[in-house]
Amino acid sequence: MANDGKLDMPAEMRAFAEKGLEQARTAFDAFVTAAQQAATVTQTQVMTAQSGAREIGQLALRFAERNISSSFEFAQKLMHAKDAAEVASLHADYVRSQMAALNDQAQELGRQAGKMGGSTASH
Repeated sequence: MANDGKLDMPAEMRAFAEKGLEQARTAFDAFVTAAQQAATVTQTQVMTAQSGAREIGQLALRFAERNISSSFEFAQKLMHAKDAAEVASLHADYVRSQMAALNDQAQELGRQAGKMGGSTASH
């Protein structure tokens, strides 16, 4: 064993160890590649979900602004009503239009949420 500090190993054992090391390296490389692909898919899903959530938030904000504006318009009309009958008529019109608007808004928010859910599930 005087071969300048190297371990004396039979050729078959060295070949077996080298083959095992090569297989381990190949398996590790495959694992790293799969992990990178999984991270990329996850990142894409997170970005898609964040974008979708941001769009839904912006849509909800636009709806809220529209509803508040409608309320102010209604209040303005009430200020100029001539009698109780006109107030009742204005109120009925306002309630009817707001119910239709809220229904449309709920449907649109549902469609947007469905798109967001469908796009993250497809990745």
